[in-house]
Amino acid sequence: MAAEMTPPFTWADYQEAAAAIQAHTELRPRVGLVLGSGLGALADRIQDSVAIPYDRIPHFPCSTVHGHAGRLVLGTLSGQPVCAMQGRFHFYEGYTPQQVTLPVRVMRLLGVETLILTNAAGGINPGYQVGDLMIIVDHLSLVAMAGHNPLRGPNLDEFGPRFPSMTHVYSPQLRRLALRVARAQGLELRQGIYAWVAGPNFETPAEVRLLRQLGADAVGMSTVPEAMVARHAGIHVLGISTITNMAVDELDVRTEPSHEEVLETGRQVLPRLSQLLLGILEQLYQPDPTGPDTTSGP
Repeated sequence: MAAEMTPPFTWADYQEAAAAIQAHTELRPRVGLVLGSGLGALADRIQDSVAIPYDRIPHFPCSTVHGHAGRLVLGTLSGQPVCAMQGRFHFYEGYTPQQVTLPVRVMRLLGVETLILTNAAGGINPGYQVGDLMIIVDHLSLVAMAGHNPLRGPNLDEFGPRFPSMTHVYSPQLRRLALRVARAQGLELRQGIYAWVAGPNFETPAEVRLLRQLGADAVGMSTVPEAMVARHAGIHVLGISTITNMAVDELDVRTEPSHEEVLETGRQVLPRLSQLLLGILEQLYQPDPTGPDTTSGP
């Protein structure tokens, strides 16, 4: 039993990974980006960039999913020092939630204060359409509720408290900023609840109907563990889902979701999503006109 509770990573492990990254660059990122399926091309726009393959960073897993380049890119984007994951890790790849979220804690050691998480998601809300962008306001952490919680095991007090609140995982200030930027750009943003499921299979029609009854607007296989660990570490989080397919909720249809559809929709949406992210970064840490003594960030 004791062996099961041994944390997969120690404080020294996280420091070792951060030191290996710092050996490649003097940049101290303030913003972290996690780029989901089909969205990795945004990292190519980072200026004065240094790209580090995951297999050159101690303790980092390797991304095995098509559409995920598998490297960490550091540089400047829209005037902000950033650290971007060009491809992420997933529970369904066989990694533990602690392995999936390792980069988030390493980013915190590098200096990241704000984390922007993107993903490809299936639309559950019948009012959504393929290609919509959705700001995550809350989540259903079904995998963590079933026992696979990324914060399970002995707590590392250096990052955060034993019993962190998850009431405000997704920063209200960052959500307001995203909506303000979108309005200025003429982009329509949805706001909804994201359900995290284990994958790798797409959901059955019965599961889609259940998730809708539970209040989910979109469903996917990522993002939530990173958001939970970021919240634990005091990082401010913004989550954006691209609705890359509509989840099938009926048996008597010929429609079948596919990863190819997910990647293709991601490529089509990339210009709009990139425009939105660049606008958010430009205004990050500026005064928030919607409230006193607040900023659009930490």
